[in-house]
Amino acid sequence: MIGRLSGILLEKNPPQLLIDCGGVGYEVGVPMSTFYNLPGVGEKVVLLTHLAVREDAHLLYGFGSIEERNAFKELIKISGIGARTALSVLSGLSVGDLAQAVTLQEAGRLTKIPGIGKKTAERLLLELKGKLGADLAAAGIATHHDAAADILNALLALGYSDKEAALALKQVPSGTGVSEGIKLALKMLSKA
Repeated sequence: MIGRLSGILLEKNPPQLLIDCGGVGYEVGVPMSTFYNLPGVGEKVVLLTHLAVREDAHLLYGFGSIEERNAFKELIKISGIGARTALSVLSGLSVGDLAQAVTLQEAGRLTKIPGIGKKTAERLLLELKGKLGADLAAAGIATHHDAAADILNALLALGYSDKEAALALKQVPSGTGVSEGIKLALKMLSKA
């Protein structure tokens, strides 16, 4: 397996790159989040990679961070999600945003990505639940979003709709604890 490429960036044609590694040019597909952080043509580049072997092709995908590559691998494990769709998801959302959407079960954030409909978004949220939590912790935002998820779940358990609970949650100040957040959200919902 090819796990990493280090070489000279020869071409940038989104989402494809051509990287010269010791005289061999590798075509690499990358998400736009990686593409925007690339050096200029002719400069040295290092990418973590994933080699997808298909019946009709061997395709190489590159990522700027280990979190991006891990998220890509989790996405392509899902039935019906291919590498192109996984790249679209990672182009539309950062790994932290994707993990947050999964934690808070926000299908709306995923449906904004071209090629992702409501059913696909719901399947992604279901399949990724519990698999991207480590990425939240790595991003240093786990405590707030864990509290937000707990507040949201408490409101849903109390019989509020997804929309009502999400609107109330947006009014809760960042960094608020779970019990205090539930109290504030309930106050806001009682005024509505």
